[in-house]
Amino acid sequence: MPQHGACERVSLRGVYDLPARLGTMRVVLVAAAFVCVLGSTQAVRASDRGPIPVTFVGDSVSASIAYVPAAQKNLGRGLAVRLDLKVCRRLVQPSCSFQGSTPTTALEAVRAYGHALGRVLIVKVGYNEGPQGYGAGIDRVMRAALADGAAGVVWVTLREKTRYSGIYHATNLEIKNAAKRWPQLLVADWNAYSAGKPWFRSDGLHLSARGATQLVTFLRPYVFRAAATET
Repeated sequence: MPQHGACERVSLRGVYDLPARLGTMRVVLVAAAFVCVLGSTQAVRASDRGPIPVTFVGDSVSASIAYVPAAQKNLGRGLAVRLDLKVCRRLVQPSCSFQGSTPTTALEAVRAYGHALGRVLIVKVGYNEGPQGYGAGIDRVMRAALADGAAGVVWVTLREKTRYSGIYHATNLEIKNAAKRWPQLLVADWNAYSAGKPWFRSDGLHLSARGATQLVTFLRPYVFRAAATET
């Protein structure tokens, strides 16, 4: 199971510096970076008022977007995005430490933004923890995001790879079950979409440059759908 409170050394100098493998103490850099671009008719209507404000609370998989110019270019179209990239972040349980620094949890980050959170929140965390309590954590984040004025939340599933695939599968079930409780929650099933694709480094989780662009392409329709959600 992913180890809590320990991090593998990782460089953030570029997408190719992301870890090539994960050891027994699995921690994934938490990062944030996000998505954009016009999609449906509803999306066009939502964008008529200007760029849609978005906050992305993510992990090291999404962090690689920040190092890929093509992904960043897509990121800037149609959205005003706040990137929140934090190493070792967890959902609601205390985050682990990395190089002497302990980040806020996803819940703490959402609460700290308050009404500046934006119309859409994207969440991609879970690799640094097990599924126990994850569903309840989703509920707490959803309540906080909606209270801060978000119209919708895009929740990205985890890649079910490595020795922890069973744990990630259980976490993904919690995410999908939460969508039944929260009509404002859209599940972006990255695990299914990316299955069998050559977009990853050797650990099967961290993205190559092409993978970063593919993640952005995958996510952006969900953002506009979430922005058009009626609260």
